[in-house]
Amino acid sequence: MAGLLEGKVAIVTGSGRGIGREEALLLAEQGAKVVVNDLGAGFDGSGKDDSPAHQVVDEIKSKGGEAIANGESVSDFDGAKRIIDSAINTFGQLNIVVNNAGILRDRMIFNMGEDDWDSVIAVHMKGSFNMSRHACEYWRTEHKKGNVLNGRIVNTSSDAGLLGNPGQVNYGAAKAALALMAITIDREMSKYGVTANAIAPLARTRMTTDATPQTAGMMAAPDEADKFDVFNPKNIAPLVAFLVSEKAADVHGQVFRVGGGVVWLMRPWTTGGFVKSEDTWDPAELGDRLNAELAKGVTKGDDLAKVFSALG
Repeated sequence: MAGLLEGKVAIVTGSGRGIGREEALLLAEQGAKVVVNDLGAGFDGSGKDDSPAHQVVDEIKSKGGEAIANGESVSDFDGAKRIIDSAINTFGQLNIVVNNAGILRDRMIFNMGEDDWDSVIAVHMKGSFNMSRHACEYWRTEHKKGNVLNGRIVNTSSDAGLLGNPGQVNYGAAKAALALMAITIDREMSKYGVTANAIAPLARTRMTTDATPQTAGMMAAPDEADKFDVFNPKNIAPLVAFLVSEKAADVHGQVFRVGGGVVWLMRPWTTGGFVKSEDTWDPAELGDRLNAELAKGVTKGDDLAKVFSALG
């Protein structure tokens, strides 16, 4: 039986470990030729090691798939172009970009340094922009030639961006931006057959264990070998494989939360209610009206406790 992605070429950034690794492996299993991009840095962006990317490539090849390793940094505009070019030059085309690369520099706002902010924004937000920008230029150019490649972009957002999380103003801001970036790119590129979506994964990775030890126990693997591992990063990959396939042609501009066996269909910002005056508001009167509306809970949304309860 042919996989969903036969004949497709994919780039998965940050795919040497964790969620990206599982995405690269499943995309290859589904028939895609894969560029395994990973700088090999620590969870804070320090250092460099090309061995994780090569290990994933070796694993793909051992199963009969095709893949190459790439160690460029997505935060470098020209380097991101070279990642795109590596797929096209090696495999003849590009169909899929999964923006997964990321780092953490957690600090409370009053302790956060400029480099903590800049480094996280550079990898998550700028890196995803760089990759998407170069890929979209390529797909638009090819479309004008009559070569319709039906490009697919999946951005990796987070509940830190959708719900907010103390100590992660840099990471949360970037992840919120990635959700909106997917929605906007989708609207801009639909005429060229390109779709863009975003996911907010719940999984055990270096970012949820090594970098944030408070969640390590919560996301630990089950003691029983035959028990479903809710936080295994492998659980994220099937949604991504679907979203980058032709089967998902009508699924675009969406944001999904995914973890364990659950996929949440998210809503963007929506109006919870409003107050109205027939004249310019008096500040005190406006405050009274707003306080009354807010007391009704009209803006109350999800929180992480509610999210985790759905996992069982």
